[in-house]
Formats: sequence, C-alpha cells, structure tokens
Amino acid sequence: MTFTRKAIAAIGCLLAAGALAACGEATVGTGTTASKPGATPDPPSAKSDPPGGAVKDPASTPATARDPASTPATAGNPSGVAKEVADPLEADSYPAPASVKHASAATPAKAGEAIVAAGAPSNAEIRSELKRMQAVERSARQTQHLALTPVPGGESIGGNGTIPIPAGVPEVVQKVIAGANEIADFPYVYGGGHASFVDNAYDCSGSVSYALAAGGLLSAPETSGQLESWGAPGPGRYITVYANAGHTYMYVDGILYDTAGRSGVYASRWQVQPTDNAGYVVRHWPGL
Repeated sequence: MTFTRKAIAAIGCLLAAGALAACGEATVGTGTTASKPGATPDPPSAKSDPPGGAVKDPASTPATARDPASTPATAGNPSGVAKEVADPLEADSYPAPASVKHASAATPAKAGEAIVAAGAPSNAEIRSELKRMQAVERSARQTQHLALTPVPGGESIGGNGTIPIPAGVPEVVQKVIAGANEIADFPYVYGGGHASFVDNAYDCSGSVSYALAAGGLLSAPETSGQLESWGAPGPGRYITVYANAGHTYMYVDGILYDTAGRSGVYASRWQVQPTDNAGYVVRHWPGL
C-alpha cells in the first residue's frame, strides 16, 4: 500500500497523541501521579515540608505548640490572640509622669553578658579562685541583708537596686538576673518595652520579657496574657513566672521581681518579700 506524505504525517500525529494520553495516566518515577487533563490537583499533604524544605527552629515555635500539656490562655478565643487588659496593679508600680526621662537600656543580650561564673575558670583565673570565693560569700551575705532591709515606702531592696549574681546556678539563670538588674531601677510606664526590648521605661510584662530575653528564653517581648503560655506549666527550680491578662511578675532564685510594690519611681523591681500568687497562671522553663 502506498501512502502520501500527508497521510504519513497524519498517522504520526495520531500515534503521538496516543502516547501522550498514555503518559498522562502513567506513574512518574518519583512516585507522583501526573494529573489528567482537566483534573483538580490534589491538596498538599498536611505532612509535607514547609516551602523550600526549611525546618522551623523549635525555639520559634509558640509555647503552646512546644508544650502540649499547657492550657493556652487563648482557649475559646477565635482570634488566637490573648486578650490584654489594663494592668490592675499599675497604681502600685509608681508609674512615671511624662516629665520623667531615662536613658534607654542596652539590648538584653548585652545585659546578659554581665555575669559571673559563666563557666569553668581558665588557667589564668585559677590564681584568683580564692578571691572569687570570698566575693561569693560577700554576695550571699549582701543578698541576705537586702532581703531584710526594704526601702521605706515599699518592698524594693536597698542599695543600688540590683542583686548579686550567684555562682552556683546555671548560666542561663545568671543571665536572666543580669538582665533584670540592667533595668531594675527604670521607671514604670504602661506599655514600656512592648515595641522593642530597648526602651527607657518598662511595665510589668516589658520587665519580665527583657530579663527572660537576656537569658535567651524569649525572642520578642510578650504581654502578660501571652506569658500565660510561656514555657511549661508549674513552678520552676530557679525561674517561675506568674501571669494573667493584666499583670505578670517572676521569682528568680527565690527573689521576687515585680513592678508592683516598688518604693518609688526609681526604686528596684527586686522585692524583699513574696507576694500573693492567687489568680495567676504559673509557668517555668523546662529544666529551670
């Protein structure tokens, strides 16, 4: 049988079309079935990796996701954002008048560098070991003295408003104390420290956020309502945060750090007496 060029071309087109149709139903070597013409694409798998194959940093995962046992403060809130209310203890925090000006704080990371006993002493430090031990003993005596001597008019510790950094606690705790010391005598302004860690006044949650960030336990300021979901439930050995929708404070190595109960505008946030913890969610960082 003799075919014209046009007939041969037509037969080739039909054969090619049939091959393409067969390919549309075949399984690709990667294990993915190609979509048929006009078919609706399958939805992405819930177990698929994020775009680009990037794996999220666990530290960036919200506290409620990291801690399945925790009860989110946003339960029943469709927006998923903790509802913040005015600090009911603002009047007890010596809010600074508009005329008060204060220099801005250093970054929490910078403040956290002001620690002692950051690790095992080097050979060059061994000679001064005895001197450091004596300094630790003096610090312990000073802490005990501060706990017994509040500034008149409130519960703030005396001296320069800071507490000695103990040597026998984890480095993270030392850094949190150093961060808390950095802004211990800063004025209280509602909303202070919310937009940025670096500010010239801090409210209750701004104060706690700054200190926790100095220890690497927060990457951004959180409100008191958000701190209800920070870390894990229950008290910690070294750091315990108490929070509700309106106020927050913490105990670090047994000493209260709170804006309410201070003795003046520039008095310390470190308090000499514990406070009533009723009505607060109790949180700690795992292992601390």
